[in-house]
Amino acid sequence: MFDKLRKLLPKALRKDKTVIPVVRLQGAIGMVTPLRPGLSLASVSQPLEKAFAMKEAPAVALIVNSPGGSPVQSRLIFKRIRDLAEEKEKDVLVFVEDVAASGGYMIALAGNEIYADPSSIVGSIGVVAAGFGFPDLLKKIGVERRVYTAGEKKVILDPFKEADPDDIEFLKGLQQEIHEVFIDMVKSRRGDILSDDEELFSGKFWTGGKARELGLIDEIGDLRGVLKKRFGDKAEPKLISAPRGLFGRKSGVGVAAQLLESQSGLADEMISSLEARALWQRYGL
Repeated sequence: MFDKLRKLLPKALRKDKTVIPVVRLQGAIGMVTPLRPGLSLASVSQPLEKAFAMKEAPAVALIVNSPGGSPVQSRLIFKRIRDLAEEKEKDVLVFVEDVAASGGYMIALAGNEIYADPSSIVGSIGVVAAGFGFPDLLKKIGVERRVYTAGEKKVILDPFKEADPDDIEFLKGLQQEIHEVFIDMVKSRRGDILSDDEELFSGKFWTGGKARELGLIDEIGDLRGVLKKRFGDKAEPKLISAPRGLFGRKSGVGVAAQLLESQSGLADEMISSLEARALWQRYGL
């Protein structure tokens, strides 16, 4: 009789199950648009807090699938995960899907353990900036560009001027500072098992198998297999999603009609989509 009554309860309330909350962190980081919110602290805070609030759960699992993006948003997400893990005293298990590269790997560092598929792409511990230059374009089409500033360095790396060596040196200095922050994070979280490979912090990336040899991940494995091995055959993952708004869209996602009303909004969406696509293509995806 008791068994029959127990079966009527929601799965999360059945004592014969070990429920593990799972939060999916997918997409380019910081590239937020009305139709595609991407990954940012604002978009992931609610599902993360809900997952860590599950008192009976012995751990929180994160699925990471990101080619990177904003280093600031990457570190903010990393820090929120670690703060919640320490506050709630829970282990964090990270599972890499297609890719955890650059900022995506920075987020993965929040895990006490990191797992990946043998074919996952992992690494790219570096900083990149890219753009285009059109120094002769305006002259050819008969357009005069006028820019007025207070401060001689207010406009640098102008795409309509020849590249200035001083501007490039300044940009590389900024990149080096951000790179050092990234390296310190990797050493702090993975220092005890990292290899001494000279290319580890070069920006290069590897498959899951090689990443394991380098100490960037702990083991090859998938979410369900690892959870059952750690918590028993009755371990059950429970996906925690962002709340949905009035029109059934996830929180932070605007209405398409609002976007289409604005030509600039549509242009921003197209540019952001192209930038995100370029990030994924960098890793052959």
